[in-house]
Amino acid sequence: MVVQTLIDFERAPVFAIPTIDPVGGLTVREGMLIEGPQGWGEFSPLPHDGAPARWLTAAIEPGTVGWPDPVRGRVPIAVTVPAVDAARAHRIATDSTCRTAAVEVGAGPLAADIERVQAVRDALGPDGILRCDAKGRWDADSAVAAIVALDRAAGGLEFVAQPCPTLDELAQVRRRVEVPIAAAESIRDAADPMNVRLGDAADFCVLASGPLGGARRALRVAEACGLPCAVASTLETTIGLASGLALAGALPQLPFACELGTRGLLAGDVVADSRSLVVAGGYLPVAPMPPAPQRELLERYAVTEPARLAAWRARLQAAISTS
Repeated sequence: MVVQTLIDFERAPVFAIPTIDPVGGLTVREGMLIEGPQGWGEFSPLPHDGAPARWLTAAIEPGTVGWPDPVRGRVPIAVTVPAVDAARAHRIATDSTCRTAAVEVGAGPLAADIERVQAVRDALGPDGILRCDAKGRWDADSAVAAIVALDRAAGGLEFVAQPCPTLDELAQVRRRVEVPIAAAESIRDAADPMNVRLGDAADFCVLASGPLGGARRALRVAEACGLPCAVASTLETTIGLASGLALAGALPQLPFACELGTRGLLAGDVVADSRSLVVAGGYLPVAPMPPAPQRELLERYAVTEPARLAAWRARLQAAISTS
C-alpha cells in the first residue's frame, strides 16, 4: 500500500463519543482519525462491518487524492430521528431547522413507530417530507403491513429505506406497496457494491461514503446503480461527515435531502465548535477538505482502555493488509 509511506498509521488517535440517544443500537461512536499529507480523514467501520478496507480508503481519500469537484455548494439535510419516544422525536425534528425527516423504525413495536412518525409529522407540519429507515429489520409480510400503517400515520411517506435485509424481499415488498422503496445496506454491505443488481428491488438508493470507500468510489456506485440517490451518515464526527457532504456535493443530480445532519446526535465532536457541521436553515456546506481535529478534544474523547485500543489498532492493520 503506497500510502503507508505517507501516513503514520501507528499514531492515529482513537476516539469514543457517546450518543445523546441510541442510534441504530449504538450508544457510543468509536473510530480513528487518519492524517494524510493534505489533511484528515475518519476510519470508523461499524461494529459488524465486514469490509474495513473500504472505510480505510474513504479515510485516506481527503488527505491524499482529495475529493471530486462539487457541482453544488450546499446540501439540503434531512434530520435523522432515532428510535426514541414520541416527545423526544418531536423535539429533535422541531429543533433541526430541516423540512425533511428520516425516522428510524422497526426497532420496537409498530405502535411506537407510528407514534414517532405522527410526532414528527406534527413537528414538520403538513408540508414537511417524511421518510422511514427500517435498517433491514422486517420480513416481507411485516414490512408490507408496517409500511401501509406508517404511510397512513405520516400522511404520505417519501420512501422507506431498507425495509428487509435481502434484495428478493425488497422486490416482494415493492410489488405490494405504493410507497417507494430505497436500497441502502443492500448496496453498502455488498461484497462488491459496483456489481449489485437491484433489478426491481428498489426505486432509489441511499449511499454512505465510509462503507463504500469514499466519495469517488461512491460516485461510481451511484452511476452503476442507475437510480436517483440520497446520501446518509453512519454517525461520524464532523471529519467523517465532510466526506458524505463531498459525495452529496458531487452527485450530478440530488433530488433528495441527505441524512448528514447527525452531528447533533453525538454528545461531542473532535473539531472546534466553529468548524462543527451543525445544520443551519436546513442545509450544510460542501467543503474542499475536512477541518483538523482539536488536540484538547482528542484528549477528551480518547480511548485509553488497552483492550479497546488494541482492537482498533488490529482492525486498522487488517484494513491495511487487505487494501
